[in-house]
Amino acid sequence: MLEQINIQEIVSAFIVLFAVIDIIGSIPIIISLKQSGKKVNGVQAAVYSGIILLVFFYVGEGVLKLFGVDINSFAGAGAIIIFLVSIEMLLDVELFKNNTELKSNALIPLVFPLIAGAGSFTTLISLRAEYADVNIIVGLILNMLWVLFVINMTGRIEKAIGMGGIYMLRKFFGIILLAIAIKLFTSNFAQLFHMV
Repeated sequence: MLEQINIQEIVSAFIVLFAVIDIIGSIPIIISLKQSGKKVNGVQAAVYSGIILLVFFYVGEGVLKLFGVDINSFAGAGAIIIFLVSIEMLLDVELFKNNTELKSNALIPLVFPLIAGAGSFTTLISLRAEYADVNIIVGLILNMLWVLFVINMTGRIEKAIGMGGIYMLRKFFGIILLAIAIKLFTSNFAQLFHMV
């Protein structure tokens, strides 16, 4: 395994996953989750996301096939969740209810589908065809450390831009997220339509 380690492949895998996960673009959502009373734990979000992505990396495609679900259908389902998150941000409504029985509510929508979502899953499968597994995993772990850092910094960002700035960012990224959801859904719907 050690002989398979390749710095160039690690850097490439990191950059691709960095662009897809886009935790910087999720900062307004993280702040929004905190403001709505949901507990966002950076360590748990990074660990849960890392575990989900690692599990999917090895068994995800097989599990989806076992249930008769293709990756395009899965991506479409992720798009619907992203769509609902954008509606929350734009209309100031709460669709993902706060479950008081859970110690942390970082799982949905932060961990899935924003960090460990359809885009990350399909990217991992694509990378596996090009790079050694160990290099992709190292790139993934580095991304989870970056996710942890960004989530832990959101408090300082929130203080720096103030309530008005957060509200404006929330609306702006709500529109961006809505556009991403529509693009993700329509592209996968088109592929599903061609497959029928």
